[in-house]
Amino acid sequence: MMSGESGASSPASGRASFSSLSDLKDLELSSESGCLSIVVLGASGDLAKKKTFPALFHLFQQGFLQSGEVHIFGYARSNISDDGLRELIRGYLKGGSDEHISQFLQLIKYVSGSYDSGEGFELLNNAVSEHETSKNNKLGSSRRLFYLALPPSVYPSVCKMIRSYCMNPSSHTGWTRVIVEKPFGKDLDSAEELSAQLGELFNEQQLYRIDHYLGKELVQNLLVLRFANRLFLPLWNRDNIANVQIVFREDFGTEGRGGYFDQYGIIRDIIQNHLLQVFCLVAMEKPVSLKPEHIRDEKVKVLQSVTPIKHDEVVLGQYDGYKDDSTVPDDSNTPTFASLVLRVHNERWEGVPFILKAGKALNNRKAEIRVQFKDAPGDIFKCKKQGRNEFVIRLQPSEAMYMKLTVKKPGLEMATEQSELDLSYGLRYQDVKIPEAYERLILDTIRGDQQHFVRRDELKAAWEIFTPLLHDIDAGKLKALPYKPGTRGPPEADELSKRMGYVQTHGYVWIPPTLSKF
Repeated sequence: MMSGESGASSPASGRASFSSLSDLKDLELSSESGCLSIVVLGASGDLAKKKTFPALFHLFQQGFLQSGEVHIFGYARSNISDDGLRELIRGYLKGGSDEHISQFLQLIKYVSGSYDSGEGFELLNNAVSEHETSKNNKLGSSRRLFYLALPPSVYPSVCKMIRSYCMNPSSHTGWTRVIVEKPFGKDLDSAEELSAQLGELFNEQQLYRIDHYLGKELVQNLLVLRFANRLFLPLWNRDNIANVQIVFREDFGTEGRGGYFDQYGIIRDIIQNHLLQVFCLVAMEKPVSLKPEHIRDEKVKVLQSVTPIKHDEVVLGQYDGYKDDSTVPDDSNTPTFASLVLRVHNERWEGVPFILKAGKALNNRKAEIRVQFKDAPGDIFKCKKQGRNEFVIRLQPSEAMYMKLTVKKPGLEMATEQSELDLSYGLRYQDVKIPEAYERLILDTIRGDQQHFVRRDELKAAWEIFTPLLHDIDAGKLKALPYKPGTRGPPEADELSKRMGYVQTHGYVWIPPTLSKF
């Protein structure tokens, strides 16, 4: 019989009900008390060193992880000691005093073992159990969080080992939760196979499929912007919006990861998960409440309303020099750039193209949402050529939201120009530390809040959208066009955006404001 979340509190009903950071901390420390054991599998790998352990350190700094309650266990095949792992991690811990870093590192123990045999996991379970009994655990509570910083190919075997050897004891209250990283399969069949394998071992309340884009501050702001501001409620539909672009751009290539990247390509790596999650929050209907299941229900509904992707609304690219990497096949058709159009068949969005665009080795680095509104009817100022109103949400870098407006140019003449209403986070929230996505999502997992994680039926709906296109690309039915590194990508992508009704603004560039201006 599958073990549930015995003793765990129900998911929080909303994120906005805490009046201060201390209120949230108090809830964390009181609602689920007892020993907390965090196990990082793949502890010596890059993901764990660069993302997982620094996120845990920042939570420790802010008091969300208490040294009297929590212990962190690293597990990997590497033959190193506790101190060996601590030294591997130390250089990645930023923003803290030497004393804080040393205190955090003392919470970490290391267990060495393979990912497919029970011996190592028995040792791991013994180490965790020893921590739980040594902490004078009067409540008999056992909270175990497993973070799989591993390739998906080993998820089934690792999860079987956790299920067989490392679940929280049935005699204790508490829970066992497992965080798994993308990619969740390569297409619908492989994703469903992986979901079925994990589903045999854990229930949906125990599985946390992490997509770090859902932990970004501006992504988490989307629901507030849309549903807490009267301004947007009547505008957010096909009557007013001409098109929506969701863009991810990197100014570097695969950087030695060509062999790995070539197995997936830019659509599987970025668009099918990160950008599609952003698309859901932009396009979904208002949920009944902020309960995680209500929000995820609406995301599934909008995904199920997406019509099949048309080949003539897709542009693929591959930058010159990509195949110079010796690990990339000479005949590779794997796209390093893609621009494609999603269309939503419902009352709100019928006829509005959503352009999802991602690429490597481009002319700049940014991720943004660009909502372009239709032209104002009856253009008495003859200013249509200057550009349309746009609401832009800059996800990274230089987090910001700004609205592009047409205004009167200062002076004696009745001339117009494009300007903006700007909320730049670096300027407006100078003294506020914006949390990293991973620390926010790990904290959500400890709290049992699944709002910002991908549910199984949501994952299935996402793959149903992209699998036919991906199979056609793999079969060579769509070819990746060459483009030069440091450019905008294939010119055909800009032509596609123009064909979808996007009107580019000429002569206007948004410049992030700086304190030196004030």
